[in-house]
Amino acid sequence: MNFDEIIDRRGTFSSKWDNMEAYGGVSPDVGIPMWVADMDFQAADVLQDAMRNLLERANYGYFTGENEMKEATAWWMKERHGWTVDPDHMSSTAGLGHAIALILETYTNPGDEVIIFSPVYHEFAYKIKLNKRVVHEAPLVIRDGVYHMDMDALEAGLTGKERMMLISSPHNPAGRIWTPAELRQLADFCRRHDLYMVCDEIHHDLVYPGQSFTSFLNAAPEAAEYCFILTAASKTFNTAGARLGTVTIPNDHLRQRFRQALVEHQTQPNLLGVELTRAAYSPGGAEWVDALVSYIDRNHRLFLDGIGQIPALKAMPMQATYLAWVNFADTGMEMSEVLRRIHEDARLVPSIGTGFGTGGENCLRFNIATPRARVAEAVERLQTAFADLQ
Repeated sequence: MNFDEIIDRRGTFSSKWDNMEAYGGVSPDVGIPMWVADMDFQAADVLQDAMRNLLERANYGYFTGENEMKEATAWWMKERHGWTVDPDHMSSTAGLGHAIALILETYTNPGDEVIIFSPVYHEFAYKIKLNKRVVHEAPLVIRDGVYHMDMDALEAGLTGKERMMLISSPHNPAGRIWTPAELRQLADFCRRHDLYMVCDEIHHDLVYPGQSFTSFLNAAPEAAEYCFILTAASKTFNTAGARLGTVTIPNDHLRQRFRQALVEHQTQPNLLGVELTRAAYSPGGAEWVDALVSYIDRNHRLFLDGIGQIPALKAMPMQATYLAWVNFADTGMEMSEVLRRIHEDARLVPSIGTGFGTGGENCLRFNIATPRARVAEAVERLQTAFADLQ
């Protein structure tokens, strides 16, 4: 578990590295990509062992093992999150983006509104619009330096066309962990307004020491009648290329409808995703995650401390994830100038905040899941690029 090892991912068909020049105009030969939520670490030994076993079997045909994968997932949720979940309530999808799209298609109609708390993961709005539904933004507000949901404003702005709420927990891009009381408030809101709740918990393993994550159904078990919980090993173990996610639906009727939609779309789990997920959700996987979280915790403190030394830049405190959210509004610069300095002077490629919706206009998201030497280099480059503010 040498997270300090520098791995050259250029030219390996890594989206994060090989597409960075198209996205941010910076060559991977001189730049540091900090945009795609993808880690630069060597895969966990348990994943490598699973791949070796797959190679030794030398059979990539039809397969079994999905039930065992669900059992491993249930073990992980109980062991790591105190959430007792029935494996029979789980369904496999081709990643969580696919899960969101299929849920939208199955339980809402074109023109229905879907509530999201912005700024939030850009794929939420994209999937809603792609399925001809309407994005209903509920802008987050900043109190004491962190995001909070403004439920009074949301209530006052309802149109009556809302059918679903979609949340990120822990929150991407700001690393905020919603409290049990906040989750119960959301559950009550959905119950009163007859809304489905879709809770994306993909970052739930990446929680910093001293912080505590609560799964939505642990906070609000009564929401089981109208709730969908989305989980995956992909963010924790960097297996997004395996395209496998899990949707947990406790309500029998809703679960039957979802599985029928999977049948109609002829969607089935893939061999690689099943093998890697089953391997990840194991004692060996847990040991690797503990080491990973300890490492990125030090990365996040290094990065936020460095940002804090640049006047006018504000990094939001992080409780979880490896995605740092930095606000440049107080620089007094147009974002075009901020990005020029970031791309041309610092040669960094973070995610541009406008893609995350209202509230992201003056922000950038930085991925710090990379060897610490790169994080330190990124901090130094930022401090140099904004030296005139100091």
